[in-house]
Amino acid sequence: MKHYKHLAWMMAIAIASMTMTACSLDGDEPEKPIVIIDPVEKATLYACGISPSETRTAGDAQNMLFTEKDIEWFNASTREIKFRDSDIPIYKRLEPFHEIKFYLGDNALFVVSSFVADWDSRIFTDLVLHYDLISDPNQGHYYLHDCYPAQFINDELTKANIKKNAMQWETFTKYLESKSKLKK
Repeated sequence: MKHYKHLAWMMAIAIASMTMTACSLDGDEPEKPIVIIDPVEKATLYACGISPSETRTAGDAQNMLFTEKDIEWFNASTREIKFRDSDIPIYKRLEPFHEIKFYLGDNALFVVSSFVADWDSRIFTDLVLHYDLISDPNQGHYYLHDCYPAQFINDELTKANIKKNAMQWETFTKYLESKSKLKK
């Protein structure tokens, strides 16, 4: 009789565990882990080069110039953008491109009209990525300026472009701040 008691308990435990397993599964789908994704983490800041022969959307993926991982910091007051050291300097990556398009995830933030250096004699009344080598010849500095040269900051077209890009700039700086890459 003692032998049957142990057998009865083992049967009861087996039936209870099968019942609990059957109740925990919904249909034939295996149980899926709960994953919480931060919406900020899904978005990535990156920039793509646009050559003169391309449209603004064609070829963006293969022309990736840098991502947020390449950015050490951005100074909101001077607009200097400090890039991490890499095998290929940023200015070399930028040379073949006419424009630079900044993205946050799948959304385009703004287009930088050109990559300019100190010796550039052209005039730009829209955003530029300025490579300043004159102020510190041992190490170049990059700036996102509203125009080039700086004396055109009060030009009506420059002012209109600043106003047009205001919301995107706010998104850009808030995102970099959320990544602890913003200096003020």
